[in-house]
Amino acid sequence: MPDAAPDPAPQDSSGGSDHYFTAHPASDAERRPLRVRLAGRELELETARGVFSPDRLDLGTRVLLDTVPPPPARGDLLDLGCGWGPIALTLALRSPGARVWAVDVNERALDLVRRNARALGLDNLQAVLPDEVPDDVSPVALWSNPPIRVGKAALHEMLLRWLPRLAPRAQAHLVVQRNLGADSLQRWLAEQLGAETTVRRIETAKGFRVLRVDAP
Repeated sequence: MPDAAPDPAPQDSSGGSDHYFTAHPASDAERRPLRVRLAGRELELETARGVFSPDRLDLGTRVLLDTVPPPPARGDLLDLGCGWGPIALTLALRSPGARVWAVDVNERALDLVRRNARALGLDNLQAVLPDEVPDDVSPVALWSNPPIRVGKAALHEMLLRWLPRLAPRAQAHLVVQRNLGADSLQRWLAEQLGAETTVRRIETAKGFRVLRVDAP
C-alpha cells in the first residue's frame, strides 16, 4: 500500500536556478527541514535548494517506491541520481544488512544524504560521486529516478555505465515520466543491453512508467 499521497512536483524541479545535476550549485545552501514518510516511517529530514525536488517527495519517486518489490537483504544496492536521498534512505532502512550506494554528481545532494543518514543512525549507506564507487561493486538491485533533463546523450551514457554492472539475475527499476520519453527509453535500453537482458514496463501511474531491467 502507498505510504502517503505526495504533492505533485515536476520531474526536473531543483527549487532554484541551478540544475539539479550541477556539481556545485550556486544557489543558497541553507538547509531546511522536510517531513516525509519513507519505509513506513514518518521522518524529519533536511533538504536545500539546488537539488532535485527540495520541497517535497516528488511524484515519480513515490510511484517508484510504491511499485518496487522489497530490496534484497544483503549485497550492494544502488540509488543512481540520489538527490537528497529518499530512495537511498528507503533502501538503507529496509535492508540494514545491505550496503547502499547513493550516487550523484551534485555535491550538495551528497552532503544532504550523509546528514540524513547520520540523523537516522544508518551506517550502511555511502553517498559518493560516480567515480568513488569501487570497480568491484556489482549491485544486486538498482533503483533510480534518473535525471532525464540532463540530456539524452548524457542519460544514455550514465545508464550504459551502470546497468551492465548489475550482478547476475539482479534487477534495476527506473521511473520515467511518460511524456519525457519513457517508452522510447524502454525500446533503446532493450536494443542496447542485448537479448539476454529483459526490459519491461511493470507499472503506469500518475503519468509515469516504471521500467524493470532484468540482468541475465
